[in-house]
Amino acid sequence: MGDDRQSRTAAPDAAGRARSVLTAAWSCAVTAGGAREELVGAHTVTDDGRVLLHVPEDSALLAVALCAPRGEPSAVLECADVAPVPVRNRIRARLWLAGRCSVRDGHLLLRPARVVLRRPSGAVTVDPGEFAAAVPDPLAAAEARLLTHLADCHADAVERLTRLVDTGSLHGAVRVRPLAVDRHGLTLRIERVRADGDVRLPFHAPADDVAELTERMHVLLSRASAASCPRPLQRQRADRDG
Repeated sequence: MGDDRQSRTAAPDAAGRARSVLTAAWSCAVTAGGAREELVGAHTVTDDGRVLLHVPEDSALLAVALCAPRGEPSAVLECADVAPVPVRNRIRARLWLAGRCSVRDGHLLLRPARVVLRRPSGAVTVDPGEFAAAVPDPLAAAEARLLTHLADCHADAVERLTRLVDTGSLHGAVRVRPLAVDRHGLTLRIERVRADGDVRLPFHAPADDVAELTERMHVLLSRASAASCPRPLQRQRADRDG
């Protein structure tokens, strides 16, 4: 994946991407002192990157923290960034946070001392200070809803956007789906019979909210409407209609 030239254009840095993954993740797994629990809808992130885990009173993790020396055992939090639109290889990234956790008001507070973000292109270690200072993408919380709507209700628009993709990247394509969107651009997944590729369509300017995203998408679609239909998709359309 990521084998197309467009995929290397404007994109969030690793620290911002890590904060976005953590903010948008609905579930996570936490391990501390031999105890491991899967938490669903139970974590929030503070402005400085600490993670507040809302665990039940009978949580084994809470017992570990209460019984550990100084009440600060080491802990590891793991979460995955899953594409909201059904595609092959839906895991877009995985995030690991390691650090010390303490008890606050009956919940656990994890202070990350090591941050690792693994994407299809490889793993990168994010400086904890950069992670703490980074802000999540402003579209992270709305991304799932936006992409699902685009895929389910505007398949024609997705097909039109392929006119902005280099024809070589579309060779052998059997399906194109929206994979990701952030303030800097839209990423399309090009599915082929035996391999996939991701192509990024950058916006002309960053989008800080859904209203600005709508305007950026209209600009992309206008550019696509002015472009010719890629030959590979012309052939696919002819085969389908025939």
